[in-house]
Amino acid sequence: MNPRPALFLIILPVLILFSCTEDDVPPLVDVDMPYVLTHPAHFPKMPIPEDNELTVKRVALGKKLFFDKILSLDNSQSCASCHDIDHAFADPRKGSVGVNGHVGTRNAMPLINLGWEKSFFWDGRSATLEEQALLPIQDPTEMASNLEDVINKLLAHDEYPELFDKAYGEPPSEATLAKAIASFERILISGGSRYDRYVEGDTNALTASEKRGMSLVLDSHTAECNHCHVGFNFTDHTFHNTGLDRGTIDPGRLAVTGDLNDEAAFKVPTLRNIALTAPYMHDGRFETLEEVVDHYANGGQGHHNQTPLVRRFILTPTDKEDLVNFLKALTDEAFVENPAFREE
Repeated sequence: MNPRPALFLIILPVLILFSCTEDDVPPLVDVDMPYVLTHPAHFPKMPIPEDNELTVKRVALGKKLFFDKILSLDNSQSCASCHDIDHAFADPRKGSVGVNGHVGTRNAMPLINLGWEKSFFWDGRSATLEEQALLPIQDPTEMASNLEDVINKLLAHDEYPELFDKAYGEPPSEATLAKAIASFERILISGGSRYDRYVEGDTNALTASEKRGMSLVLDSHTAECNHCHVGFNFTDHTFHNTGLDRGTIDPGRLAVTGDLNDEAAFKVPTLRNIALTAPYMHDGRFETLEEVVDHYANGGQGHHNQTPLVRRFILTPTDKEDLVNFLKALTDEAFVENPAFREE
């Protein structure tokens, strides 16, 4: 094989470059580079929609939109208004507060490792992150706007038309608005807790108490936590009635499916960063992790649709302390301190 043609192909671009005058050099192309998504080795690969591949500009656009109050009716609320990074993108208020001070009946769920979730909201009404992104904008108890008005505001904005064009090659629309916000939400990956370091081989990452608590959560048939809080993200993505009340106050998943087996059933949330996401349960009724443990240890309130997985069990004071200590070891400080997730 003659190496000269290959060598010529290598040298040719160099010759062309040096034969150009300064005025002849073409301008740099504004390329939207792929966003390099990283996660711990013990996490599975995140599925990304083919029509919304992650890129640097899409993530940056989604972040800007996430923190922008322009999405609400009166420019008073943003996504971040109810998803506070200092609380692992959860809401420290019992009921999230929307436009005109309207207080909702549910506590905003934390935004953690959403790229692996199979449904969204406490009742699972959305199947994709893109679908989820648009619902709070239109909800009269949250941002109270409508998509037509929001898109018109974005089109008239000084920056957004160009940003959408660079990210998606088209003006702002319902589809690209949803895709951009979902892109930012997908990068909110948390996997740097002391528990994760333990899983990765650092046997000293957890204390003796935390290791005992880990056994109660993951292995023991005493507390039965491991039926629902499983896997790398501590959730089985299902819905359960955990006996919070004797009667039905909130229909939960039933309102979505119409199936009576879903009455007052709510999504199993991740346990990651749970020490930061109080108050707890769909309605924020519990202020502390100890209260949550007590609820399950007491076997729930006996709702007729209560899952049989919630049943009375006995924990010693030391057991309870160990269990709560392990839950606190799921805190990922780097996640909440990450400047890439904070408003600029």
